[in-house]
Amino acid sequence: MNEGLFWAVALVIAALAGAILFAAMRRDPGVAAGGPDLAVYKDQLAEIARDLARGTIGPEDAERLRAEIGRRVLEADRKAAGDPIPAGDNRSIRLVAALVVAATIPAAGAAYWRLGAPGYPDMPLGPRIATLDAGIAARPTQTEELARLGLMRDTGTDAAALAAAAALAEAEALRTAFRARFQAGESLAAVRLQERLIALAGTQSTAADHANLALALVAEARGYVSPEAEAQLREALARDMSNEVARYLVGEMFLQGGRFDQAFRFWRPLVEDGNPEAPWVASIRDRIGTVAELAGIRYALPDATGPTAGEVAAAAEMSPEDRQAMIEGMVAQLSERLATDGGSVEDWERLIRSLAVLERLPQAQTIYDEAKAKFEARPAELSFLRMAAVESGLNP
Repeated sequence: MNEGLFWAVALVIAALAGAILFAAMRRDPGVAAGGPDLAVYKDQLAEIARDLARGTIGPEDAERLRAEIGRRVLEADRKAAGDPIPAGDNRSIRLVAALVVAATIPAAGAAYWRLGAPGYPDMPLGPRIATLDAGIAARPTQTEELARLGLMRDTGTDAAALAAAAALAEAEALRTAFRARFQAGESLAAVRLQERLIALAGTQSTAADHANLALALVAEARGYVSPEAEAQLREALARDMSNEVARYLVGEMFLQGGRFDQAFRFWRPLVEDGNPEAPWVASIRDRIGTVAELAGIRYALPDATGPTAGEVAAAAEMSPEDRQAMIEGMVAQLSERLATDGGSVEDWERLIRSLAVLERLPQAQTIYDEAKAKFEARPAELSFLRMAAVESGLNP
């Protein structure tokens, strides 16, 4: 059914329902008065005649009962023909009916527009999932996505880096070179180095090696999980199903393809049992509730450290000046704790973003530079810090 025909049919049905509702609400309640009573009295008169014929009552009793029933019939008839509803009351009923109908139909249309899917074709769950899977399978390759973003590779750019790494011919040297290039934001160089590492290691390549190559490919494509990245993620999970980077990126791939149920399946173990200090856990916590809702799954996040409900409510009631002061105090405490005791990459990322919100960009840049030095040997953490820096307007 096309969209125009659907809305036409819906409008006709709504008009018919409104007309029935309006007619019911304006109906005169006194029209049927007395009807049921008169039927009962008629049955009673017939019963008296049968009792008299059987001899269970005498003529005098029968006459007395008929007189009593006749009196009640006259009284019921007078009620049925009594005063009509005043014209003013009748107008009020009609006005209320019109208002109810006028409010109900637009409200129903607005609810459908908000909760329904106007213009979406009929599609059972099975074919819908098959369509999403086909879309994931046919998504652009890494090269096609880079071309769309205007980031075409220059294969000669990293010849010197590759030659230097190849001369070393050692996996650890290649891993060190990869971390350095990835940390510097040189995604293409990182991809080439990691490809060289995997080719050198062969069957001895680890799950982390393949997960890091997928991470570099995703970073190069600005967050897009291409089929090439997916192939590396499959290799990583084939070696270690618990690899958290790979599970996180597989969830991202399914999220981009609209398979929210599969994204939830890969992310839930990470948010419940994964390393709480891992940067991807913070990213998942921010989104898994929405993902679960889109997948039609009832889910509540496990408890995490943070402000209590009372603290949130108190902050909502503060004046803008008091709220700003509270945020400043929390940022100062977090900054002091990181400077003295250190913390997870999630804490560093939160501090960077908080300083950016407070428009203290020079300080945020300084904190970001310190965090880069702290996590220089951990590519996954560096990618999350770099994302925070880019989104906060810093120099990555």
